[in-house]
Amino acid sequence: MAASGALPTGFGELEVLAVGTMLLVEALCGLSLNGLTIVSFCKIPELWTPRHLLVLSLALADSGLSLNTLIAAVSSLLRRWPYGSGGCQTHGFQGFVTALASISGSAAIAWGHHQHYCTRSQLAWSTAIRLVLFVWLSSAFWAALPLLGWGHYDYEPLGTCCTLDYSKRDRNSTSFLFTMGFFSFLIPLFITFTSYQLMEQKLARSSRLQVNTSLPARTLMLCWGPYVFLHLYAVIADASSLSPKLQMVPALIAKTVPTINAINYALGSKMGSRRPWQCLSLQRSKRD
Repeated sequence: MAASGALPTGFGELEVLAVGTMLLVEALCGLSLNGLTIVSFCKIPELWTPRHLLVLSLALADSGLSLNTLIAAVSSLLRRWPYGSGGCQTHGFQGFVTALASISGSAAIAWGHHQHYCTRSQLAWSTAIRLVLFVWLSSAFWAALPLLGWGHYDYEPLGTCCTLDYSKRDRNSTSFLFTMGFFSFLIPLFITFTSYQLMEQKLARSSRLQVNTSLPARTLMLCWGPYVFLHLYAVIADASSLSPKLQMVPALIAKTVPTINAINYALGSKMGSRRPWQCLSLQRSKRD
């Protein structure tokens, strides 16, 4: 962690300012877009459906991730972490919970889409609620393990935000990173990719396909993939061989996910008869 007023090791003044500004933009975009999505769900009865519940859960997760990014942005602009070691553990836990809930939430939506378009069966409220509970409980379970001793939370290379510590190459950290990566990233990625592939194969020639079948899996792979790869690389090789600036790049890429998800699920695809934001606009126009 950088001392108060001192530049983090490996970063110049302009670079710290650039990272802080980028984090701030990502946080504000994610909070505003996902906040608008949540408001739409709360105000529009038409959107109170089991499938929309999955999207609402994802928007809540992405809002939490954007809030985590906002704290990191403020700390980066201050050039120090002002919340102490306890705050670092809390920040790491909160960020990990919401990140995993976002990844698993995307997989749950993909499975829900597959059920709707391929099996022609409506998603029941009980199934949707169980999916949401599983997403959040499993995310909280994996995020709590570093607090209980399996894995660690520590400062990122910039020293102004906290995440999983991948610098330790002992058996404790190695076993946790491999196990967590398999269950919390590879399996959700497989579910997402497979669900949309099956949808595309069955409905490619039909005009009934009203969702983007390629963007969700690409988002997981391109945005979260570098972050996961960095952690796995640190297990196999020495992460200190990478420059601190290079180590920050995957985190910056991953923090674009809330904005991309909001655009894809709430604006770019039709979840039901109308998009959530379109419904909110229609309701406002009726009042006028």
